[in-house]
This record gives sequence, C-alpha cells and structure tokens, in this order.
Amino acid sequence: MASPKDEILYDHNHDGIDRRGFLRCMAWAGTGALCVLDGGVLSSYALGRGGEKGTNIPKGELAFVQISDSHMGFDKPANPDVVATFQAAIDKIDALPVAPEFILHTGDVSHLAKAAQFDNVEQILKSARTQEVFYVPGEHDFVGDEGQQFRERFGKGTQGAGWYSFEKKGVHFVGLVNVANLKAGGLGSLGAEQLEWLEKDVKHLKTSTPVVVFAHIPLWTVYPEWGWGTDDSAQALGHLKRFGSVTVLNGHIHQTMQKVEGNVTFHTACSTAYPQPKPGAAPSPGPMKVPAEQFRSLLGVTDVHYKKGQHALAITDSSLG
Repeated sequence: MASPKDEILYDHNHDGIDRRGFLRCMAWAGTGALCVLDGGVLSSYALGRGGEKGTNIPKGELAFVQISDSHMGFDKPANPDVVATFQAAIDKIDALPVAPEFILHTGDVSHLAKAAQFDNVEQILKSARTQEVFYVPGEHDFVGDEGQQFRERFGKGTQGAGWYSFEKKGVHFVGLVNVANLKAGGLGSLGAEQLEWLEKDVKHLKTSTPVVVFAHIPLWTVYPEWGWGTDDSAQALGHLKRFGSVTVLNGHIHQTMQKVEGNVTFHTACSTAYPQPKPGAAPSPGPMKVPAEQFRSLLGVTDVHYKKGQHALAITDSSLG
C-alpha cells in the first residue's frame, strides 16, 4: 500500500478534493482540468460535474485550464470526429463561470504533424473565450520533422526542442519537452541540456514560489512497459524538491491519474480525442473503442485554481459527457 506521502488517488464516482486538498483521481472520467490557484492551493473543478455556470467555484488569484491529446487528424473507429470532441472541450471551457486566464495544451495537438491538423486546432481555439494558449509538444507533433513545424507555430521564443518558462501572478510555470528523444519502449527523456537549463531556470526562485511543470509524457512512472514514464524525471524533480508546492501536469496516457509524493502532485489529463486502456488492461496501449453511450464520459478538460498564501494547487477534471 502507498504511504501517505506517496499516494495514487482514485475516485470513480465523485468529484472533489481529498483531505489534503487534492483532487481525487477520477480515472476514466475527465476531459482535462480547471485549475484555480487560491491561497497557494491549486484546486480543480469538474467541467460538466460542478464546473459550469451556476456552481460554487471560488475566485482565486489565478485560474487556468489544461487540455491534452487533441490528436487532430485522427479518424479511426475510436473517434471518427475529433474536431467535434475538441470543440466540445472548448465549449466546456467557455461555459465556466469564471474565464480562465489561459489554456495549457500538454501535447499531441496533431495526430501526424500535418499543416491542416495544426490549422484546425488553431481555428477552433480562435473562437474560444480564452485566447492565450501555451503548448508543449507530444510525440505525434514530432512526426516527420522532429517538431520543426510545431515550434514555428506554437513554440516561438522557446529554447532547444521547445522548452521554456513564464510567470503568472506569482506562479512559475515550466514547459518541458520529453518527446524529442524517446527511449526504448517509448519512455520519455529530457536530456542533459534541458536538465541543465531547468536547474538554472528555477535557481533564483524563492522556496515559497508555487511551481507548475507541464510536459507531455508523465514525469512519474505510470507503466514503464508501455513507455508511460520519463527515464530521467528524477533528475528534473531533484531541482524542484526545495519548493513547498510543485504541481506536474501531463497528458499522453489519455486518462486521469494522480499521485501525491511529498510536496509534489502529479496529474495526468484525459484526451479530447479518444481513451486508452488502463495500464496493463490490454496487450498494448492505443485508441480504445468504447460503447457510444460511454464515449464522451472518457474524454475531458482539467481546470486549475490558485490562491496566494496556501500550499497546494487543486485540480479538477470533467468529462465531455
């Protein structure tokens, strides 16, 4: 059994925050997360399950939304219309009672890194109430050109393969790239150059600064047999261990899982395109076809809120169903 400092949280039936103020993991039930940083606590609220207009969501100092794995261009039976489900995710965001300041997209924007696929995502996001969007690439965004087109569109001003950082209302955000040099079995990798940059990037920060790290492949070992992890993530997290509040947001596995380890909360978001099997529940990962009545409940959005003075960011996921 996991220790209190090393928990994986699951709640298949309810939305809410556990005794430490963290979202209970709603595996298989979330498009992503609305995050509200309120008193130093990053809280999240389900879009479609308590996250729409008329619900009691506190107005924190900072609110943003995570979306992931739109896989624009995918057209197989698991979801023949990813445009519609991506639009549904944006509609959920637009329906929030408080407009988030920005959107984080944690990779696999496209399915095959085609210009038309990137165009579709950009056009849909132009109609969103929230116009500021920050991206990191997924491995599908690197198909054919090692991410050059992705960086030209979404990574201007970034360094190396596309990593960067920025500040919002006292919170330090770090976008990392762990898909440029995939290891055996598909494990993500950050590499020495990026790790050195990260160490320098956070060196000047006070330990009280809330830090949010976002990357495509999980920065904790979810299921290495399927490449669901990053081989040098421990080195990256070593540079962050002195901070009182660290939140790590990832995509890639197309389902919501959360792990709390000391002062670090790891959170993976659902895809807006299609679900994948639970770890080990199938011979391999990949698009999973589900009954039509269940489909949208397995896609989602993540919302994050922050309020100065508290320690942890609270994260909430909601389904498109």
